[in-house]
Parts: sequence; structure tokens; C-alpha cells
Amino acid sequence: MEHVVRHAVTLIHERFWEPLTLDDLARSAMVSKYHFLRVFTRVTGITPGRFLTAVRLQEAKRLLLSTPLTVADVSARVGYSSSGSFTRRFTELVGLSPTQYRKLSLTARDELRDPTPLDTPPAAPPARPTGLVTGALRTDRTTLTNAYVGAFDSPLLQGVAASWHTAPAPGRFTLTHIPHGTWYIHAVAQSTDHATAAPHTLLTATIGPVRVKGDTRRLPDITLAPMDWTHPPILSALTGIDPQPLAA
Repeated sequence: MEHVVRHAVTLIHERFWEPLTLDDLARSAMVSKYHFLRVFTRVTGITPGRFLTAVRLQEAKRLLLSTPLTVADVSARVGYSSSGSFTRRFTELVGLSPTQYRKLSLTARDELRDPTPLDTPPAAPPARPTGLVTGALRTDRTTLTNAYVGAFDSPLLQGVAASWHTAPAPGRFTLTHIPHGTWYIHAVAQSTDHATAAPHTLLTATIGPVRVKGDTRRLPDITLAPMDWTHPPILSALTGIDPQPLAA
């Protein structure tokens, strides 16, 4: 039933500004909405509603950086009837408000690519007990930018990480000061291997849910692979990697 999901993803990319509902997507695929929901979630890892939100907000990011449209206008362009709800959702999932995102300079983006190593002690004691996660990144690409690795509370790479670091790919990474709880470990990097891949090809990987409780949690190796049509756009602006929307 993968073709059903691919049809729906194409529809989302083509008509994201419309008030698409689960019924609309299931009807276009000519299956029941309950069956459609199960299949879509199994193939993409998230619900159709969350996928639609990711596509809408990625287009909003593009408009904020490439046009003089106001936040209210951008909100309407991507399918939100309220600029207030758009701003709240954007801030939650991108990690910056629309205005902050627009003002983010190229210099600031470069700085985000080289964060302070997480073995530097935090400025203030953590509010609750924390643990440490360690693992290794693998890839079949020979030349990558340093990978951004972070612990997020969502299966999507969105919002602000509880702990994050840059690491060589391939290579080992360590995330420290992760509050006890359940997290998803996301990694993302860009290919710079012109011989085997187009410039700026995104490679991602996710492992989770990961339960952090105690001092150290060792993870299985994480293999970075190119994004494909099943992946929603990366929303978090705090990775320093801000891709254009993927074509369905």
C-alpha cells in the first residue's frame, strides 16, 4: 500500500495551503480513513496531520527568508486562518518565532554549525536528574559536513533539543545532561561528495524512543542515509542546516 501513502504525500505537497482533512486524503486515495491512517503512519512514522504541518511550516520558512511578506500574510499563504496560532506553532516546532527566524543572519547560522562542545559544564545546575547517551554515526558517503546530533522529544527533528552536539560522520558522539525520560536521537548532515551525490544532499537518521535513566546509555550504531519522499521537512532551525522543501 506504499502507493497510497505516496499519493497522499504528493497531494500534501501540492495543496498544503488548503484545509486538507484526514477524510480528504483518504478519499483521494480511495481507501477508508482508518486504514489510510494506519498505513500512512506505518510508512512515514507520523500521522498525516503532522506531515501536513511540517510541509506548511517549511514553506513558511522559505517565504520568511525569500519574500517581504508579513508574518500574517505568510500565515495565510500556508493555510493558517489565525496568525496567532501560526506563530505559536512555528515557534514550537522551528525553535524560533517567525520574526526571530527572519532576522537570523548568515553569521548566526554559521555559528550554529559549530556549537560549544557539550562536555563544557552547563551554566546552571540541571533542574532534574540527567543522563548521558553515547553512540557512533555510520555512513556510506565519503565526505560529509559535521553531523548535528540531538535529543528531541519528538520522532520529528523539530523544536529545540534537550541536548545537542556536532560530531564527525562517520565518528562517535556523546550527548550529556539529558533529563531522565524518553527521547528520540536525531542526526543530520549534508553530503559534500560531488563525485557520488549532488551537493547539499541531506542525510538523516533517527533512533528511538530511547529511555534515559541513569548515568550512561550506549546506543546501537546510527547509519545516516539520504532523505526520501517518506520524510517530512526538517523544521528545527537550530541545527544550522536549513534545507529547501523536498519535492514529493
